[in-house]
Amino acid sequence: MNLKEMLNLADRIVFEKTGQHLDDLQAAVLRGTLQRETYKEIAKDFDCSESRIREIGSELWQILSEELGEDVNKTNFRSAMERWEVSIYSNVAQEESVQINSVNICGEARHPPELPNSQPPNQETSNSKQTNTLHQDLSEMPELGDFYDRTPEHQTLTTWILQQHSRLITLTGISGIGKTSLAVQLVQQIKHEFEYTAWYTLDEFPTIDKFQSNLTQLFSNSQKQDSSPTNQKPLPLIKYLQNHRCLIILDDVHNLFCSGELAGKYKPECEEYRTLFKQIEKLSHQSCLMLIGWEQPREVTQVKNQNTSIRTLQLKGLDIAAGRKILIDYGLAESDNIETLIHRYQGNPLWLKSVATLIQELGGCVNQLLPNDTILLPEDLKDVLQQQFSRLSELEKQVISLLAKASDAINLTQLLENSQIPASDLVNALQSLSRRCLIEQQAKFYTISPVLRQYATIRLGG
Repeated sequence: MNLKEMLNLADRIVFEKTGQHLDDLQAAVLRGTLQRETYKEIAKDFDCSESRIREIGSELWQILSEELGEDVNKTNFRSAMERWEVSIYSNVAQEESVQINSVNICGEARHPPELPNSQPPNQETSNSKQTNTLHQDLSEMPELGDFYDRTPEHQTLTTWILQQHSRLITLTGISGIGKTSLAVQLVQQIKHEFEYTAWYTLDEFPTIDKFQSNLTQLFSNSQKQDSSPTNQKPLPLIKYLQNHRCLIILDDVHNLFCSGELAGKYKPECEEYRTLFKQIEKLSHQSCLMLIGWEQPREVTQVKNQNTSIRTLQLKGLDIAAGRKILIDYGLAESDNIETLIHRYQGNPLWLKSVATLIQELGGCVNQLLPNDTILLPEDLKDVLQQQFSRLSELEKQVISLLAKASDAINLTQLLENSQIPASDLVNALQSLSRRCLIEQQAKFYTISPVLRQYATIRLGG
């Protein structure tokens, strides 16, 4: 549907619910939403307050949610309307198919004779119905649980997948930052845009045979259900991705790569994934593969800035409002030091929950525990950091130790002066640590977070 058709359909839905057509301001909110404008931009265009626009939007989403039978909001308005149009078409097509192909006489169904050299009249309807059938394997997808606002990141991923049709997306970030939670929320909202949606978590031994077997089984089962021939041999995986619109999520993708090496080096038994990822990047198809993990394939980092079909999003910490909600939810009273705590733990949801639990168990004495830049490292947080530090090469451990010793951010020249590491090795180590999301770069200077500095001092003798 184009913009005018979608507004007309929305007007019809609102009229059936309220007995009134969309007024100018309601139409402006929907039009602005379809054109991906913010409430603030819509308000400016219509010369009214942003709060008034939000109020109107909330009323519209409530009406549309009730009529469409699903939760409609500013993010999924377009896709919800398109699904509604498809459902209307499918119902009409089924009714017409019944009327054309079957005449009930005294309870007996009688079918008109087939015309020679012609398709049955309902062939087009049947194919259309099959095209809109959704097949999903989300048994390995975690439950969403607590989710804290990630609206900008969510909108970015939605745009890449649904509008720009990116083929390969990597979602990276340090442990506990919320990568999987964001992906779960995203999949729940956009899965209806795809014929096939699957989520697989790569364990410690992620052979490609198991992954391909699970996917081809999903395709094969759906083809049997759709009355396709059952004696066909399974196609190569890339063929399925070319023939169907698919969304495939691979979580914990770092398990494809070696520990003790620079980031992104495949385990010998996982090299075939490299071939698959290259096929997904190079060959034309209509699907999207999302990789989630602490590391990403080296070939992805090399092309992400030149190729719009390949995208990488590194997830950062939550903002102050979301961080405050976590700490209050975990029992800490509102205080001046809460904001300090959020900054100190970089808005990392898992880190904040861990330290909030420790403080709560100690009686909630935040003021006594936070002076002088105190960094608390609960044992469960140490365990999480240990998993990521255990993957480092010896070269990376040396560089982390150097950064932990430095009181402020340090540049490449200073790092070279303070170590015996050859320049080329040092640069490679910095690149690898950056890809693991363990260091931060500001202009020409490098540093690590207070939490990682404290842990590195303990673990590596920094």
